Amino acid sequence: MTERDLSGIRSYHMPAGGWGALKATAVAIAEQMSAGKAPKLLLQTNQPEGFDCPGCAWPDKHSQSTFQFCENGAKAVTWEATKRRVGPEFFAQHTVTELLTWSDHDLENAGRLTHPMRYDAATDKYVPVSWNEAFARIGHVLQAQTDKSGVELYTSGRASNEASFLFSIFGREYGSNNFADCSNMCHEPTSVGLPKVIGQGKGSVSLDDFDQCDLIISVGHNPGTNHPRMMGPLHDCARRGVPIVVLNPLRERSLERFADPQDPIEMGSLSSTRIASNYYQVKVGGDAAAFKGIMKALVERDAAQPGILDHEFIAQHTHGFDAFRADLEATSWEEIERHSGLTRDQLQEIAGIYAQANRVILTYGMGLTQHSTGAHNVQQATALLLMRGNIGKPGAGICPLRGHSNVQGNRTVGITELIDPVMFDRIEQTFGFRPPAKPGHNAVNTLRAMSSGESKVLICLGGNFAIAMPDPERAGQAMRGLELTVHLNTKLNRSHLLVGKEVYILPVLGRTELDIQGGVAQAVTVEDSMSMVHASRGKLTPASEWLRSEPAIIAGIAQAALPNSRVPWAHLVEDYDRIRDLIEKIYPDFHDYNARIRKPGGFRLSLPATERVWKTPSGKAEFLIFQGLDEDPVYPDALKLTTLRSHDQYNTTIYGMDDRYRGVFGRRDVLFMNAQDMQRLGIEHGQRVQINTALNGETHRCLSLTAIAHDIAAGSVGAYFPEANNLCPLDYQDPISGIPCYKSIPVQIRKVSAEA
Repeated sequence: MTERDLSGIRSYHMPAGGWGALKATAVAIAEQMSAGKAPKLLLQTNQPEGFDCPGCAWPDKHSQSTFQFCENGAKAVTWEATKRRVGPEFFAQHTVTELLTWSDHDLENAGRLTHPMRYDAATDKYVPVSWNEAFARIGHVLQAQTDKSGVELYTSGRASNEASFLFSIFGREYGSNNFADCSNMCHEPTSVGLPKVIGQGKGSVSLDDFDQCDLIISVGHNPGTNHPRMMGPLHDCARRGVPIVVLNPLRERSLERFADPQDPIEMGSLSSTRIASNYYQVKVGGDAAAFKGIMKALVERDAAQPGILDHEFIAQHTHGFDAFRADLEATSWEEIERHSGLTRDQLQEIAGIYAQANRVILTYGMGLTQHSTGAHNVQQATALLLMRGNIGKPGAGICPLRGHSNVQGNRTVGITELIDPVMFDRIEQTFGFRPPAKPGHNAVNTLRAMSSGESKVLICLGGNFAIAMPDPERAGQAMRGLELTVHLNTKLNRSHLLVGKEVYILPVLGRTELDIQGGVAQAVTVEDSMSMVHASRGKLTPASEWLRSEPAIIAGIAQAALPNSRVPWAHLVEDYDRIRDLIEKIYPDFHDYNARIRKPGGFRLSLPATERVWKTPSGKAEFLIFQGLDEDPVYPDALKLTTLRSHDQYNTTIYGMDDRYRGVFGRRDVLFMNAQDMQRLGIEHGQRVQINTALNGETHRCLSLTAIAHDIAAGSVGAYFPEANNLCPLDYQDPISGIPCYKSIPVQIRKVSAEA
């Protein structure tokens, strides 16, 4: 069977961006919005007096007058600003049982939620409920809980700083530290791993550093789909001759060539710019071995030509290098090659490129973090930079690519399950109560507690919790056993349909919409992936008069659940400046908060490592040894599965069924395979296969997909998230950070039939 014969599979020969991106943007506008409103709205995206894109967390250059949105940003905006509505009439026509048969795309594509709704078990439908009745009933159930730590509070990355802060204060005053969030499933290894080596859980670079760097090393991410505005700086760097070295299992179009939609020459001539100067297809689970190989090659070069390593920086600013170097020297090249999937020559070539550069940025995504050694992987990436002093100087540093638009900000303002005595002291001084001393649950432990019956209530500030988690069957069973579930969302999703005893859907204002409190338009704030905090001001008339803002809904729940609260909830919601004044009291980095967010571009939070101040126990950056070479359990007869997002997707939100850069159209039921692996296993292109998890005791997990030949590293396969989540057991995680190992699941594959 040829590619031409296989339904929905065909080569895409165009560059990333370009006319393909403009066409996709036009289609999104036509499907979701009126053509007259969309251009004005999109031109306000990521502008100083506009609203922050509800998509990715890539920062903005507010000094630029050009438009600051990308194709997938336009999809996110039009998806939220859609003219379609899901109100009481919609729910009256569809039972929950019927809606469960709909695809995830169709559920969200139905439109914006317009009214607060309550699940009615007698009719198996959602029915309207007044805000007062919803708050009263939620408050009653919360007050009735004898074990307050049995209440779980989940936060999506799209929630603002103001909403996240109020959510954290409400939960802690109520008596729970259970603050799971989407960071637990994406960049928790960054938050946990980086502080141990450089003293901060965030990256160290700014957008300006991309203007000054002379090498970019890109590991484990696909910017054209997951953070497309990054393509602008990559495009600029490539055009000024900056080498861009890519380590990634798949050849991704945006890392190969890109046409800037704002470049009239490229658009007019149908030309494009080569992005990666060197592309190395490390196998899934081979990043740590690749880092060790590059660093081993650097040590060997330095022995032959002293000065390759920055010995002055290492002596003055780091600790533990001698033992670290000894471990590299003791690691054999044969084993490095076997585990990384790269040859010694390739790894030495990368080391040679790195040795010639003076200002190096290393960017990484979830391809590095979602492994059983995710925190260690992040530390090895950082060690590579430390060897040549590439942290704490202009044009250099570590650059984790956060996903959702405020996932980093949520953590900064208190969304964490960890006990923080300093934060708790300030909460007590400010509000007059002390949070409970019992550590809370991260996302995985939240699901465990719900499954066991230990936790009986789940309140979700956005997101699609059950579908984002590994083991969705277990998540569904757990949610059906809850006494109370509360969802704050803009759109309908599958988690709303996994109904327990009582379920409420509370519709919230979107990022694009006017938020009027006390007769005054309010601004919220967000933090991007480079620690810049700035204001976001919605412009659209709300989709329904029944919508409320996230801060207002949180305050309503808090007032009902905590009748003797020490927090002036209604007073705070009347003016969000009052919320920010309190954030400043708890988190001193936000000093002069309200004044600084009124300046275009906002302000940057303190990042000590950028000044070569290391907030570690030793007072220095740490070289930490990666034991051995295995990122994940090794099963000799297994392939390694990585989960992927399609180009028509953002996290669990599926905008459409196409993944054009990978040549997949109108379907998602595919397994990307290396042609040599297919030949070895006797699998033909287009053949139906069954994929089984190969972890001990987990072979019962299976998924049926169509195998297609793709340019992916040997020994590696790829399938779409969230469809492949069931192949990832809940307990398969990084023990340090707790992140599920979505990016390296050992699997076995067998033929089912010859039909596509």
